[in-house]
Amino acid sequence: MTTLPRGFHRIRLNMARSPGFPEGSKLHGYEFVAPLDAAGRIDLAAWKEHRALCKVRRFWQGEGDQHGLLVHKPGGAKGATWTFDYDPNADDDDEAGFRFGDHAFQIGEYVSIRDEDGDMQTFVVTSTDAV
Repeated sequence: MTTLPRGFHRIRLNMARSPGFPEGSKLHGYEFVAPLDAAGRIDLAAWKEHRALCKVRRFWQGEGDQHGLLVHKPGGAKGATWTFDYDPNADDDDEAGFRFGDHAFQIGEYVSIRDEDGDMQTFVVTSTDAV
């Protein structure tokens, strides 16, 4: 098992309540590793130094898990976008976090992710465990 540097957390996002999921869903979501600062925001400098450690797993009932990396790409709000990238050789599989750079990842907070089809879905932060 790899020991991660101080400040790294395993963050779990579960599907929030929505028309398609009136009760939300623990069976649809993401789990990813990222360095967080004291305010719970993604620490860009720590990510740059250890980007290969920032892994993501997408779990979706009825589908196989997808594994990839948390990536900081040019474009989007404030000139950059955080994405979940499942294939570094393709751009059409990326899922973009809406304002991930400004968002505090704290239990109970809501975040939105634009999937590969362009649909925006809302998730709730259910855990942020230090690793």
